[in-house]
Order: sequence, then C-alpha cells, then structure tokens
Amino acid sequence: MNADGADMRSASAASSGRGLRVSMGDLRAAGRAGLVSAAALAASTAAVGVLESPAVGIDDASPLYLVAVAATGILHGTRAALVSALAAFAVYDVLFTEPRLTFSVADPREWLDLLLLLFVALVIGRLVARETERAREADGRAREAGALFGISRRLAAEPTLRGAASTIVGDLAGATRMIRVWISLHDGTSHDVIADTTRGEPIPVAASTWTLMTGGDGTAPHWVAIHSAAPGHRPTIPPEMELWGVPLKADGVALGTLWSLRPRASGMPGPEESRLLAAAANQLALALRREQLDRDATEAEIVRQSDTLKSALLDSVSHDLRTPLASIRAAAGSLTDPAVAWTDDERRAAAREIDAEAERMSQLVQSILDLSRIQGGALQPELEALDPVEVVEPVIERLEPLRDGRSILVELGALPPVRADAVLLDTVLANLLENALRHSTPGTPIRVGGDVRGGTVELVVEDGGPGVPDEALPRLFGKFYRVPGRIRGSRPGLGIGLSIVRGFVEAMGGEVSVGQSPLGGLRVSVALPIAPEPPVP
Repeated sequence: MNADGADMRSASAASSGRGLRVSMGDLRAAGRAGLVSAAALAASTAAVGVLESPAVGIDDASPLYLVAVAATGILHGTRAALVSALAAFAVYDVLFTEPRLTFSVADPREWLDLLLLLFVALVIGRLVARETERAREADGRAREAGALFGISRRLAAEPTLRGAASTIVGDLAGATRMIRVWISLHDGTSHDVIADTTRGEPIPVAASTWTLMTGGDGTAPHWVAIHSAAPGHRPTIPPEMELWGVPLKADGVALGTLWSLRPRASGMPGPEESRLLAAAANQLALALRREQLDRDATEAEIVRQSDTLKSALLDSVSHDLRTPLASIRAAAGSLTDPAVAWTDDERRAAAREIDAEAERMSQLVQSILDLSRIQGGALQPELEALDPVEVVEPVIERLEPLRDGRSILVELGALPPVRADAVLLDTVLANLLENALRHSTPGTPIRVGGDVRGGTVELVVEDGGPGVPDEALPRLFGKFYRVPGRIRGSRPGLGIGLSIVRGFVEAMGGEVSVGQSPLGGLRVSVALPIAPEPPVP
C-alpha cells in the first residue's frame, strides 16, 4: 500500500500518541535544562563561597546567582530560568544565611535580601529568556523565509514543477531533520513520484503515518497520527523511522503528498519545521494547480482554434469553389442549349472559360492539400543545388495571363546556387508573384531581386501596389487571413498563400519575412541557404 492511501482510523489514538510524543520530548528537554541549571548553580555557589570567605570578606555575593539564572534562561527558556531562580534562592538561604543548613533566617534583614534576590532573579530570568526566545524565533522565521524564497525562485525559474522538484526536496531535507523527502502526485487511481532525495530506492510503507493538519481559521499546523486503512500491506520502514506527510491541496483539490522520513530519536518536528513544510506544500500545490489550469486553458484554446480553422476552411472553400462551379455550369449549359446559336469563336471562348475555371478549382484544391501537408508534417523536401534565375524565369512565363500589361523587373544578377526543392521553390515564387499581380493595379511595377547575405541567398518579391498596414504585417502568414479594407476583385483568394510560402520555405531550411517596399507596396523576402560546393574529383 502506498502511504497516500492512508485513512484516519482512530482520532483518540492519534491524540494520545501525539500527547505521549510531546511529553517524552518535554522530559528530554527538561533533563537537559536541569543539568545546565545544576551546573550553573554549582559554579555560582562555589564562587559565592570564595567571595564570602574570610580571605576575601565580601558580606553578600548573592548577585552572582543572577548569572546562573540568566545563563539558564538564555539556553533553555522561561520555565528553566524561573526554576533556577527558586533554586538559587533556596541554595543561598541554606548555605550562606545564618543559621546555615536550615531554611530558618536569624536576622530579619536577611529575609529582605533573600526576597530581593528571588525577585530580581525571577525578573532577570523572565526577561532574558523572553528576549532569547524572541531572537530564536526571529532566526527561525528568517531561515524559514529564506527557504521559502528559494522554493519560490526555483518554481519561477523552471517552466514546470518537475524541473524544480528535485532541487526543492533536497532543500527541504536540508532545512528540516528529514533523512528523505519525496513528492508523490496522485489522480485518484495511480501515484507518480516526481522527485526523491533518495533515487532508485522503493517508496516505504508504514503501518501509520503522521499527517500535518492545517486549519483554515489561521491556527498553527499540527501533526495527527493516521493509521493505515488497507490491511495486507506489511510495513517496509525500519522501526526506528517514522513517515511524515503533508497533503498537497489547492482550490479544494487533492493533488498529492509531500512525504518524508524522520528518525524517531529526532522527535516531533518543531514549529519552524512544521511551518516550513506546510508553506512548501502550499507553494507546490499552487504550482501544480496552475499547471493543470494552464493545460486546460491550452487544450480549450486548441479546440477553439481548431473549430475556428474548420469554420474558416469550410466558409472559404465553399465560397471559392462555388464561384468557378457556377461559371462552369453556366458555360456548359449554354453550350448544350440547342436554342443558342454559337459561332466557332464563341465555343472556343466558352471552352477556355471552362478550362480556366477548372484550373482555378485545381489550384484551390492543391493549396488546401499543401496546407494539410504542412500542418501534418508530411513535407519531405528533396534538396538540391538550384540556380535562382532558372527557377524564376519559368514562373514568370507561366503567369503571363495575369500580368495585364504589367512589367516584372528581374534583378537577380550573378547569384550562387541555393539548396532547395525545385517543386517547393517554384510554388513559393509562383504564390508570391501571383499575390503581387492580384493586389496591384495595372501600370504599377513588380520587382524580383536577389542578394547574398552571409551564408544565404535572399530572394525578394515586391510591388508598387496599395501595400499593407503596419499592424497587419505580423498576421500575413496566418491561415485564412485577409487584410481588412483592401480593395479586391471578384475573386479573392483563400488567404493561405503566404501560410504555404512560410511552410515550404521553413521546410527547406530557410526563412521568410515581410515588410514595406520602397516601391510603395509589400516586400516579401525569402532567405535560402547557399548550396555547398561540389566535391573536387
């Protein structure tokens, strides 16, 4: 049985066990305080005996006992200091006040001295012990704050809890008297240990565990013994060890447990250790919950974007396919209508229109297939050395019907071969030039240039059209994005041309960027790596 499956079997047994553990710890602390107090009193008594001896001749050296009271208060707190003050009063009365070796006092003035000694000793012991306790508490709070700051810094520096968990459990083991610390997450059916200071060791099983309970009303955390609820699982931890757990909860959701092993001889964790473990568990739980919410938000956003993408695809495809289909049906219907008299030229014109619309449909389908290949990671470019001029010229010739009298200025010069896929690079240049032709008016210039930058060849396609607003530039590569407010013809595209360009270029190991052109329109730059020199035979 994993310790995460523990259940509270007996609250009374837990309470009695806790009380027994606290009493034994108090006894050990009281024993140490008694030894220190006895030693301090003995030293003070010896010093008083020397000072009040005939050789020295001091009448009243009782203030020396205040040193013993103060030392006891510094080392062991208020109760030990008060006990030491009463003991000092009794010792001085018995050993140094006439008649000696009795509690009787012969001179009434001695009572005043003894009572003053007792009062001053009690006050000094109380004050010294209280200030010492405050200093210790301040030191403990400082150590606790430092440890929590370290945990927060590591959680902030790592993108996930798993990346920071190993360091965090090591820090907690060092800050507490735990010999092993690990974090176990559970989802109701399984457990996952994400960090452990003792790697490779099996997770221990205990018949009972100590669980840290933190109240929501601001009460201090306290430990409660919880007995195993699953019989048949034998304990695997040594009898001298105990298992301690702090639940990881956030927003009422149980996420896991922060577990640790501690020797029985170390006793119950102190207030500082308990607060540190409780605060660390709270930070870990919040980090886990934040990761869960981030994953849920990401999954929801993916679903939303997927639905948006599907809707945009259906809308765009249905619109752009409906138009050529309507033209094809109209032309074909007219050709088959016996009531319409066609000349040979009119038939050829109708056939050319049907062919052009069929070609447009083919391009739409091909664009959608190209986009699917990019999204599915199915592109396998066949890279080879290509001359940019030999790739650009056939593309320009193929787009001659779209030029409408516009000139395309080619300024490539002498460029080295690029390492690219011939089909993909042809599609990239065709999309860019077709985009420039469709979005520029007749008479505006279109330029295809090239330059060498470092280890790449930069091919540039720019036009003198209306251009694109600066705020729209970062979105041009988005799927189905059309620049708002741009004057369009009757045949707007799907808005995936530049998405295909970027996907093809990146598949070939290049980069693509957009900007404003000095000609007045859009400038698209494609950077491809220079092909390596062929080996010398």
